[in-house]
Parts: sequence; structure tokens; C-alpha cells
Amino acid sequence: MVMDQTMLITRLNWFYSLELNQIDLYMSQYGNFLGSYESIVFERTAFIEQEHVDNIAAQIRKLGGSPTKLGDVLSPILGKVAGSILSISGLENVLKANILIEQKAMNDYTELINTIQDNYGPELKKVLQHNLVDEDTHTAWFTMRLADYDNSVLVDS
Repeated sequence: MVMDQTMLITRLNWFYSLELNQIDLYMSQYGNFLGSYESIVFERTAFIEQEHVDNIAAQIRKLGGSPTKLGDVLSPILGKVAGSILSISGLENVLKANILIEQKAMNDYTELINTIQDNYGPELKKVLQHNLVDEDTHTAWFTMRLADYDNSVLVDS
């Protein structure tokens, strides 16, 4: 069954809001761990999430929709608050939470890619696949760093 265009725009707006949230989540973590190697990773991750926002917004517009205004306002606030609260709990918990967030994004991207298949053209599918790969890369880095933490290689600065 083919997902109709209105439902697709709704799903893309979900991703748009999620990615906006992640930008501010990671920028908050960047600021809270400033001076550490992790802060650089959080900043780079936020930059990549911004690319996701831009690409998803472009796809929403190509489908005749508009990026959600509620997401523009609410998602950054939620991201900043979540990033600040998580950071208080320490780097290990930040990494664990980030892994869960990225895994949720990966599951959602995989589901949407499998649902739309090639029905909306190769460009949309490619954008979603690239975002999926980025989320997978973020998950892998956070997981690897968490393993370092578990093996006492990570030194809090």
C-alpha cells in the first residue's frame, strides 16, 4: 500500500521536528562538556543534524507542504532542556541517552524508507537513506565511546 502524500508530509514533519530537537540537544551537550573531545563530537553531530533539517524541509516543500511551525518553536526548547538535564547526569548517561535517541531515529527512518520504497522518487529515498547512515554513524560513535567509558579508558575532564 502506498503512503499518501499528506501522510508522507506528516511523517517528514515528524523527522523535521526530531532533527530540530537533536540540534539543540547536541549543542547543549557541546556547551556542557566544552573543552573535551566529546564536545567537538557533539558540535559536529549537531551540524550534521542541521543538514538533515535542511534536507527534510526541502523535501517537504517539494511535496507541496510546509515544515511545521510548532516544530520550529517547540523542538529547540525541548532539545536544550533535555541536553542540559542529561548533561548534569554525567557523560556516561548522556552517551546512553544519545544512543537511544539515535536508535529511535534509525528505526523510524528504516520504517519510512521501507514504506515509501521508490514511490516518491529516488531523491527523497536517498535523503532518508543518507540520514539513516548518519544516525547509524552517530550511534556507533556513542556506543564505542561508552565502551571506552565502561573499560575505564575515558577520563572525565
